[in-house]
Amino acid sequence: MITLAAFILTLGVLIVVHEYGHYRVAVACGVKVLRFSVGFGRVLWRRQATPHSTEFVISMLPLGGYVRMLDEREGPVAPHELDRAFNRKSLWQRTAVVAAGPIANLLLAVLLYAGAHWIGMDEPKALMAAPAAGSLAERAGMRAGDWAQAWSDDGTQWEDLRSMGDLRWQVTQAVLNARPLHLMVTDSQGHGQRRVQLELDTLGAREVDAQLMKRIGLGAPFSEPVLGETKPGGPAAKAGLRAGDRVLSIDGQAIVESTRIRELIRASGADGTARTMQWRVERNGQSLDIAVTPNVVADGALSVGRIEAYPGQPPQVVKVRYGVVEGLTRAVTRTWEMSTLTLKMLGKMLIGEASLKNLSGPLTIADYAGQSVQLGLAYYLGFLAVVSVSLGVLNLLPLPMLDGGHLMYYLFEGVTGRPVSELWLERLQRGGVAIMLMMMSLALYNDVARLLGLH
Repeated sequence: MITLAAFILTLGVLIVVHEYGHYRVAVACGVKVLRFSVGFGRVLWRRQATPHSTEFVISMLPLGGYVRMLDEREGPVAPHELDRAFNRKSLWQRTAVVAAGPIANLLLAVLLYAGAHWIGMDEPKALMAAPAAGSLAERAGMRAGDWAQAWSDDGTQWEDLRSMGDLRWQVTQAVLNARPLHLMVTDSQGHGQRRVQLELDTLGAREVDAQLMKRIGLGAPFSEPVLGETKPGGPAAKAGLRAGDRVLSIDGQAIVESTRIRELIRASGADGTARTMQWRVERNGQSLDIAVTPNVVADGALSVGRIEAYPGQPPQVVKVRYGVVEGLTRAVTRTWEMSTLTLKMLGKMLIGEASLKNLSGPLTIADYAGQSVQLGLAYYLGFLAVVSVSLGVLNLLPLPMLDGGHLMYYLFEGVTGRPVSELWLERLQRGGVAIMLMMMSLALYNDVARLLGLH
């Protein structure tokens, strides 16, 4: 229920802001707006102050909206209202009206990011877990417990990293720009500063996902190798393990953080039979040797070990909050970065350098909307900002049916001095419908595949 409500709220806010951009600039340019609709299909709610004013409606299908303006191409216009028809306006006025919707979404993203920055979010500290064997981070010399404190493109100009989220964002940017990333790291206490370089330009990645982060060496944040709650009657409890035990070694392998514990537990059941593991733990200042026999369970097509205990402590968190000016400045920067990132990803998908699995649809949006709402207001504002940027950028693409398609027509008119012919408008419209249907179908397929665990 929370997910559905968050999804409807998300669509409602983004659609209203987008259409209000068109509406507000149309009115400013002297265009008569006949209807402002949130949604399509049967009208559920209607308000119109006078018979000659704009009709505001909410319709049944909330997957979009529209602003219907007076236009001779859509019906007869009374002679005394010809000067208020959209098609009679100058080229720059028509361009401004069409561009106003996507621009409104981008401006909204700035405000949403700024609000999230001003409220602040609790995020994991940029402490590294042990990098996977053979990963870029391991080859660069990074170790479990390393604290990434700053980043640089060239190794000369440095910027602070506030959290693990900041680090992941800079890694993502570097991957998509095919450039290395320089990091300034210390130990977990801030001592022993040194520089490392992640050769991200060598990856040739087609999608930024969990598998890519593993290749890079960025998994979960560092977590102390201390056991959390143990389930009564489970293998851990039966063996004598307790919450608060610090794991020193498993089968002779030294343990410095919790990720390795989970890996070894899972691997213990790989052959489908229970295998006893030799644990050494520290409890109340004493070292204890404990034999633990995990249960073997199915995880998809794999057999894995489980001990019915939570290995590790919650990662250290930091409060990431910015002042009024810095928060707004960073919001503008993040909106620009997110816009260019979206365009680059779309371009890479178009030429085959990025996987089409990156395209998401309404089910994924609904899922993330529900998750972000439960995390708190700042997280939901950040999520809204991401979707608002995506909506703004997508609507600027030069595809018929989208605002960018109309802007393409106006560019042609501005260059040639004549509008696109009706014949070509009809052809392009049909092509645009076909492309949009393919994109929507692919996005929905990706959504369903993610829910079923196929991606």
